[in-house]
Parts: sequence; structure tokens; C-alpha cells
Amino acid sequence: MIKRIAVLTTGGDAPGMNAAIRAVVRYGIYKKLEVMGVFRGWWGLINEELRLLDHRSVSGIINQGGTILKTARCQEFRTEEGQKRAYEVIKKNCIDALVVIGGDGSFRAAHEFYKKYGVFCIGIPASIDNDINGIEMTIGLDTAINTALSAIDNIRDTATSLERVFVVEVMGRDCGYIALKVALAGGCEEVIIPERRYNLEEICHDIVEGNLRGKISWIIVVAEGAASAQEIAQKINEMTSLETRAVVLGHIQRGGRPTAFSRDLALRLGQIAVDCLLRGEKDKVVGLHDEKIISVDFARAIQKKDLRIEELYHLVKVLS
Repeated sequence: MIKRIAVLTTGGDAPGMNAAIRAVVRYGIYKKLEVMGVFRGWWGLINEELRLLDHRSVSGIINQGGTILKTARCQEFRTEEGQKRAYEVIKKNCIDALVVIGGDGSFRAAHEFYKKYGVFCIGIPASIDNDINGIEMTIGLDTAINTALSAIDNIRDTATSLERVFVVEVMGRDCGYIALKVALAGGCEEVIIPERRYNLEEICHDIVEGNLRGKISWIIVVAEGAASAQEIAQKINEMTSLETRAVVLGHIQRGGRPTAFSRDLALRLGQIAVDCLLRGEKDKVVGLHDEKIISVDFARAIQKKDLRIEELYHLVKVLS
């Protein structure tokens, strides 16, 4: 029987994590559970950075970006010794189950932990990468896209006023999903992503042709894993003689106040995560699919996700 659970945030932060923490804590208390907060993710679990949370502990955080529990990368948890120490801390503190808020890497770690030690774990997907298989959208993705889109809308004003080419770099080390969604919604002329080879000569040819037809501005969105905005901008300037500027949005996309969608999703998933544990479910991720909240086995959730990259890329090109 589950009496005490612990909640932790791991990996990169994402807007809406605090709303998820709030839901887990308050709904857990409503269900007569004790809820402990683990600070700094797996590292904090290994080093016993724990605190019992109450209703007031999560007051005033629903609109805050980041995570009040903090997060940290933890290579030690990848080791047998680190996992054993984490398990000892769990037993010492009478923790019956974990709620892990994070992304793909977090869930791989939780899945391995469950297989080795049988610790009940439920995952809440919070990542701007949208890399969890079997669900439609992670907490924080909508906010990150809107943050980048707002920046590009502002850049468009300057690009038009000064008749310039802008190359805007967004997050996406291995995946161009954010770049594609932002380029599509922002009406951008070109997008460069890790999944596709790009031809800079073709891009420059299109820019020059457009300029000759009277097109006075151009915005290219680049996923960070595909190319450097600075290098692309410099080469375009050299190849076209048109004034080109680079803008790197960087970690601005991870922070900020979560959108209504990110908050709503986080709150719903926090409740369902607790309910899953009380029903005896474990080794699963809860998430949104076809407008319903479902649970997906960790083993499936950590498989590579089909993000319809080609379909989105084609639409960006057609509508540019």
C-alpha cells in the first residue's frame, strides 16, 4: 500500500514543471499521501536532499517557469553504485513510489531503476523537445514554441524595416521539431534542421531571386543541431552581398511563464500520475493522446518518436 511518494524533476527544465509539482503535491495530500520533494533530481536522491512538502510548499508557483525542486545532470546515477545509494535513500525514508518529471533521458533512467530495484515510478513528460513516444505533446513545448515565435515576430519587424536577412537559431540539438513549428507559424522563408541536409547555395539563390522581385526581408530558422546561425549568416552575406544578421535565442526558450496549455496539461498529468500509483501502476508515463490522458509503458515511451518532420518541412516550403 502506498503511503509516501516522492517527486523530482530531472534533466533540462521546462515551463510548466512547477505546475506539475503543485498538482502532485496537493492532489497527493488530498488522497491522504505524504509527499516528499527531491531536490536536484537523481543527484539529490543519491545525496538525500529530501523534504516533506505540504500544501503551502507549492503555493504561488503555478505561473513560474523552471522548477522549485531544481534539476541537475547526474552521471553518478548511471552507475551501479549511484543507483544502489539512491535505493538505500528511498528505503531509509520509507518512500513507496517516485513521480519523475522530465524527458526521454529521465525516463530511461527511471525504467532502468525500476528493472533493477522494483521501485514504482510514474513519469510526467516535461521537455521542450517533445521526444516521448506514444503521446502527442510534452509539458513546456507549447510555451517554448510561443516564446520563440514571439521573438521571431519582433525580428520580422526589424527585418522588414531595415530590409535585412535574419538567421534565427532555436533549440533542437537532435530534432528540428521546434524549428519547424516556429518557422511554419512565423511565416518564415526557410528552415534548417538536423534531419535534412541543406544546400546553402540553393538558399542564397532563392534569397537573391526574391530580392530581385522586390522581396525586402527574409527569415531563416535554424535548429542548433543542424548549423550555427552565426556561420550561416556570414556565408549568406558573403554569397549574396545582402546584409545578414544572426540571432541565437538559446535558453530563453526554456524559461518564462508557462502558457495556459502547458499549465493545464501539467495539472491534469500531476493528478493522473498520483491516481496511477494508487491503482498499483508503475514503470509508465502519463500523457495526452487524442485529447485523452493515457499511460504508456516506459519501454515504449523511450523509443524514437515519429514527429512528422517531412510533412511539416514540406508545408513550410509550400507556404513560404
